[in-house]
Amino acid sequence: MIETRILVAEDEAPQRDALLALLAELWPQARVVAACADGLEAASALEREQPHVAFLDIQMPGASGLDLAASFSGRAHVVFVTAHDEYAVRAFEHGAVDYLLKPVRRERLSETVSRVKARLGERPAALVELLGQLRRDLEASTQHEPLKWITASYGETVKLYTLDEVLVFHAQDKYTRVLTATDDALIRKSLRELLQRLPPDEFWQVHRSVVVRAAAIESVTRDALGKHWLKLKGRTDTLPVSASFHARFRGL
Repeated sequence: MIETRILVAEDEAPQRDALLALLAELWPQARVVAACADGLEAASALEREQPHVAFLDIQMPGASGLDLAASFSGRAHVVFVTAHDEYAVRAFEHGAVDYLLKPVRRERLSETVSRVKARLGERPAALVELLGQLRRDLEASTQHEPLKWITASYGETVKLYTLDEVLVFHAQDKYTRVLTATDDALIRKSLRELLQRLPPDEFWQVHRSVVVRAAAIESVTRDALGKHWLKLKGRTDTLPVSASFHARFRGL
């Protein structure tokens, strides 16, 4: 009898650990070949381990569960895991093995394990149609959801940053620079998109092209031409401040 190989991809450690513990209890004959903390790690593990079943969190840094399911469509049975219940019926009707809501409950996972076992002899479903619809739904539902992670290009490397690490978002051409204490990276999201998901008490728009973490501001000075410039704590960068935003800094 072929051993069932399982991959789990969940970026929140407590949720991941809870799911792994429940799987060990409810499906001891199966083997978890990878437990991944982000989408990039999961993408590598999917190719390397070739699992029969993949439990994929829909929203993860690096690559989403939808991205992973698309790349592995027809090659593994997929169970989506997420906090958004509006996708559940559609995901199940279009051939995804099952759909788990966070926090994952023992009774619900037991049902999922039974369904997965029943389908192991079948070819995994192709999910192209479903994934397109889920992606559109996800984009609509998360348009104003608070931002937690930034995936940015740093030279030839893609890096993950928590929002707490970010000091500045600076729009430049088709990209937005992301400044941290030590890095200078690029993302393709616009400032308008970012502002909808940033906490306004922590991030201030000081120029049409600049959004800065308030706690990272060291000083604001005026040059000989009357233009105002902002200096960051711990960095040498100077950033423009529009006249319309300058009033916010009086008294700093």
